[in-house]
Amino acid sequence: MQKNLLIVLLTILIVVPAIGENIVWVQDTGFSLPEGVKLYKGTRSSPKLQAFYLDVDLNNPDISIRPYMAVNSATLPVFTAAAGAYAAINAGFFGGGTSYSTIITPGELKAVNVQSVSRNNLSYPVIRSMFSMRNDGSLAVDWIYHFDNTLAGVYAYAQPLPYINNDPVPKSVPKREDGTGFTDLLIGIGGGPVLVRDSIITITYDEEIMWGSGVGLDNRDPRTAVGYTPDHHVIFFVADGRQTISEGVSLPEMAQIFLDLGCIAAINLDGGGSTQMAVPGQYINSPSEQRPVPTIFAVVHKDSLGLPEVPQVEKIIDTADDECELAGIGWFPTANPGFWGDTPSLLHSIGDGSGFAAFSPNLPYDAIYDVSAWWVASSNRCKDTPFIIHHKHGIDTVFKDQSINGSSWVTIGTYTFRGDSGEKIIISDRATDGTYVVADAVRLVTYDTTTTSIQNSADAIITREFILHQNYPNPFNPRTTINYQLSTSDYVELNI
Repeated sequence: MQKNLLIVLLTILIVVPAIGENIVWVQDTGFSLPEGVKLYKGTRSSPKLQAFYLDVDLNNPDISIRPYMAVNSATLPVFTAAAGAYAAINAGFFGGGTSYSTIITPGELKAVNVQSVSRNNLSYPVIRSMFSMRNDGSLAVDWIYHFDNTLAGVYAYAQPLPYINNDPVPKSVPKREDGTGFTDLLIGIGGGPVLVRDSIITITYDEEIMWGSGVGLDNRDPRTAVGYTPDHHVIFFVADGRQTISEGVSLPEMAQIFLDLGCIAAINLDGGGSTQMAVPGQYINSPSEQRPVPTIFAVVHKDSLGLPEVPQVEKIIDTADDECELAGIGWFPTANPGFWGDTPSLLHSIGDGSGFAAFSPNLPYDAIYDVSAWWVASSNRCKDTPFIIHHKHGIDTVFKDQSINGSSWVTIGTYTFRGDSGEKIIISDRATDGTYVVADAVRLVTYDTTTTSIQNSADAIITREFILHQNYPNPFNPRTTINYQLSTSDYVELNI
């Protein structure tokens, strides 16, 4: 019996060359993972290392990958459970609740790679990396630059800008004509630097200006990274560090690990105290910190890609447009980047409500619309900025924390608009917690060609007023929550 057991164990050992002793990888079956997803644990005695990787077989028709961006940051076990994902790793760089790395979900650019960084009291334009999946399922690692906050403004470049370590002279901002626009991005996750490209170790640490960032090159640290193989497998990798059980790995060592695992391309993600891998409600690795993060890269059921419907109407109103009215004195443009369109976000000190930005959508027909807003976040922004929505069924006020979740579309709610001139979205200065409210842009989207109706059974209470809120999470797997409000306390029947 002992002999047979030994034979079984030896069949799942994989030895991968690394710097120092070899890493011994053993398949870990202690977590509930679907067909097409395998977990491996790697250990090494000198230098001490504990690492994990998920092998995600995208040839499985039920498995896919996608990033998520949270309204409120959370640790990986909590975030993974809320997303309904099978497993996940932490994603790109961030500060507070704001992502400094690209997040692209199907049909939507949620966050952008930083366009410049500050070093030596100078501003350095920078091209950084992105891992992406295209509409046809193909995978890629590219160096990208964002010219605006739309998918059409994402451009790929053959090389990053040619910086050297501690370069004293900033380069010029990239030109569109030197890059290539994307037309088929399905999902994307930003980070940096590139580790492997075209099956060659290609660490663009200096070029992506990781120097001065806190991301070390040769030191051993906790690390997170993602790569892919030519046979359409994605590798999610974490290495524990800053612990007696594991020192971590350097970027060159991690690049070699990806090569040894058969990857043809890979990029580094946020590491250090952010490095985490989890299944819903449970850590897989042993993080040096259990740090809340605003973004994750997840393994999901294919249905969770939530491929978008085609909008029947999409209307974006910027503060510079004729459909935006600014009331009150004291509005001024912010110097912070990350605003929507070509004009900066506008700030206004908190007040009594006499200062406001009123957006008049003038929509073409009666339908249910998803309403979202864009702003530039900062620590001095109000945490309770009032958004007052005048819609078909009345007036609602929603309070939003504008100190976080900047430079992305943030959901305000779902409302029915009939398309008359009295309908507005108002951003009021009547906040209490913070210094400035922000007005930048609002977006209204409907996927309905006709107004959604509610039909009553013969003996049902007739409800004159109702509000149906956006479900959360969305997309979801396997459950979601739908909140609604009715103007009656009697028994009602809802059919979904």
